[in-house]
Amino acid sequence: MTPLLRRRGRRELLATGLVGTGLTAFVVLVYVVVVLGGGALLGRTSSPSLGLSVLATAVVAVAFDPVQSRLDRWVSRVVLGGRTSPYEVVRRFTTTLAGQHPDKELPERMARVLADGTGAESAQVWVAIGDRSVLAATWPPTHVATAGSVARRVPVRHGDDVLGALVVREHPGVALTRVEERLFAGLADQAGLVLRGARLRTELELRLAALSTRADELRTSRERLVDAHDAERWRLERDIHDGAQQHLVALAVNLRLAGTLATRDRDRADALLAEQEVAASDAITTLVRLARGIFPPRLEALGVAEALRPAVAALGPTVRLRADGVGRYAPAIESTAYFCSLEALQNAAKHAHATSIQVVLVGTPMRLEISIEDDGCGFDPGTGSRGAGLTNIRERVESVGGSLVVSSVPGLGTRIHAVLPGGGTT
Repeated sequence: MTPLLRRRGRRELLATGLVGTGLTAFVVLVYVVVVLGGGALLGRTSSPSLGLSVLATAVVAVAFDPVQSRLDRWVSRVVLGGRTSPYEVVRRFTTTLAGQHPDKELPERMARVLADGTGAESAQVWVAIGDRSVLAATWPPTHVATAGSVARRVPVRHGDDVLGALVVREHPGVALTRVEERLFAGLADQAGLVLRGARLRTELELRLAALSTRADELRTSRERLVDAHDAERWRLERDIHDGAQQHLVALAVNLRLAGTLATRDRDRADALLAEQEVAASDAITTLVRLARGIFPPRLEALGVAEALRPAVAALGPTVRLRADGVGRYAPAIESTAYFCSLEALQNAAKHAHATSIQVVLVGTPMRLEISIEDDGCGFDPGTGSRGAGLTNIRERVESVGGSLVVSSVPGLGTRIHAVLPGGGTT
């Protein structure tokens, strides 16, 4: 032990002794003044008065804490050079635990008491959240560690549960004394209740932040869906106006013309009516094409597995489809599974440069799982750049209460796995 540490240790022992002696002297003085002095005034010197003894005890109980505070301040100023004595540290820590401050302030007050009591450069309160530690408070708040300072850590436990830790950073070359070490360990033993509350509060704050982020994502997703629906509606309006509507308008005009010609030129009327059969067929073809673009008839009639087979076959022998236990599900689930699978297949065909793509559908009455896996170029999921296709797939899946996991390794391919709620087959 260095001479500096020995001097600090002696001063702390002297401070502790002075506080204890002062309190003892205070108790004795109160007894002498109240019991003996009062008894002399009342003429009862043979035996102490019970009433005076009770009064002396009451005086000591009321005045003990103020007297101790004054002694601590005096000892701190005269003996410790302004530092807080161990007695004062324990008293302040007990006051902190007694609930005189808002719960959210307790970790910071604990760190301040710890820093003042040990004379350390700084003190920190850490809370264990799952498998990681979260800094709950530090004192001083804007502290920057000095080069050469040493951090000392004491875990805070409640039974076998590790709630967190108290950390103090010693001044360079100035280690804690034995008294400060005992004080440090003692405060850690008493800190369990505060850290349990701090952990619950931190978990709630983290959960709130996650929910807020999730709410923002859902709001953004809904806005994208609304925009996508608007764009699709405008496309359908344009296709109907430029295609089927024009066919039907021309058909109506020509039919009126044919009716007029029927009374004047029978041959021209017959020829015009023959042409309208072709025009009506073209209008029907256009309407069928538009209807298939909205909801494929094969999907509605046969289900998602059979609806996907033509799309898979059209991509060639490198794409394989396997379906196990897939029955019929609600239209929203089947359309989500169908369009998400098509989107994933198109992404793989356009961007992955894969030599093999496998689509696997696994169904139960309660869920429908979809996996699209390729051996293409892959990408780095950590870059956050996944394109609009994957964003569309995720939003479609989550809109029906499903979940999506995308895993990819550059050079090794990509796997998209979606789980959709089944709600029972039909």
